[in-house]
Amino acid sequence: MRRQIEPPRLLPRAAVLNRPCMLNLSQSAVQMEKAVGKLAERSEASFPTVAGARSTALRSIETVVEQDRRRPIGTSPNSRKSRRRCPSTTSSHLQGRDPSMDGSITSFVGIDVAKKSLDLCVYPEGQSFRLTHDAAGRQELLRQLPTPGECLIVVEATGGYERLLVADLADAGHQVAVVNPRQVRDFAKALGILAKTDRLDASVLARFGHHFRPRPTAQTSERQGELAQIVVRRRQLVGLRTTETNRMETITAKAVRKSLQQTVDHLNKQIKRVEKEILALVESHDDWNNKANLLQSVPGVGPVTGASLVAEVPELGQLNRQQIAALIGLAPFNRDSGQFRGQRTIWGGRSSIRSLLYMSALSARRCNPVIRAFADRLAAQGKKPKVILTACTRKLLVILNAMIKNNTRWNSQLVSMSS
Repeated sequence: MRRQIEPPRLLPRAAVLNRPCMLNLSQSAVQMEKAVGKLAERSEASFPTVAGARSTALRSIETVVEQDRRRPIGTSPNSRKSRRRCPSTTSSHLQGRDPSMDGSITSFVGIDVAKKSLDLCVYPEGQSFRLTHDAAGRQELLRQLPTPGECLIVVEATGGYERLLVADLADAGHQVAVVNPRQVRDFAKALGILAKTDRLDASVLARFGHHFRPRPTAQTSERQGELAQIVVRRRQLVGLRTTETNRMETITAKAVRKSLQQTVDHLNKQIKRVEKEILALVESHDDWNNKANLLQSVPGVGPVTGASLVAEVPELGQLNRQQIAALIGLAPFNRDSGQFRGQRTIWGGRSSIRSLLYMSALSARRCNPVIRAFADRLAAQGKKPKVILTACTRKLLVILNAMIKNNTRWNSQLVSMSS
């Protein structure tokens, strides 16, 4: 139908220069009406009207909007119309936000946790005060806070000082989010806040919660916290043993070597005792024992790695492969700008679990047929040894995550077919 409409004629250059700049809307309307009339006359010749039918002008307009029968019905998968539209979010990735809190949360509380003090700020009310970091101070804090369910409390991970506070707040029914201090500090710099005090940190935490709505931390049981602390203690003892063993390589004095050897022997006994406590605690819990048995069925994963994953990665089996890799710190991040293509590197995550999986991947590359075939394929492509081992670590983590999610034991044939 577009070919039937005559295009507007162009005026000579002199006429255009002599005409005023303002367009005459009435003349434009007249020309449009004439064009529609010509279109109606041509449509009437092709489609004669019948008695009781609508006017030819309306029929001609209908033929313009009507879909061509030769065109396929539906939208193209390559078009933007085929994208799924979500009215509540602008992106399919929630980026750590909890959309369920948007309607109920009205206040955001930032708490800066120190060894002996608690600084609190409520946003947008602007209230701020300081309490002592003890049992009495935490009880007073619960009385000063808004009603549970109406506020989101944001605290930083301080290496353990926040555990009792988070436990008391969770028991009282509050939603508490434990966030990364680096992200909060970067947020403060983005706001232009270069000074750093406890009161300012509490204010920044409250504004961070208001802008980003971090997901509340899942409430863990007392036994889960006990298991995590024992696993961390074993890691500390192993680190001390490594330090003492390295010192022995450069020491020649017999008295010093004897003292170092006694310390190493004592640490070995402590490590064995702690490992027995870890295994006993895991076996006493049916869910933990089941998960540990599933994880240990994979060639290359031992009892310590299985217990550490159960204790320190409760999200295992609840996330997809991209999310679990980013959580542990095995997801490569891009470094591109314009035409520059930087090297992809892993960054962040839970370094302690990544180190355990790295050692498990070393063993799995020798004794696990799936990991060994994967490593050989990457080596044939010319990948570097460190890149190959990092990729094997990520693949091992993805396999473990899928096994816990599906509650299935290791099966090399099924794993090789799925990958």
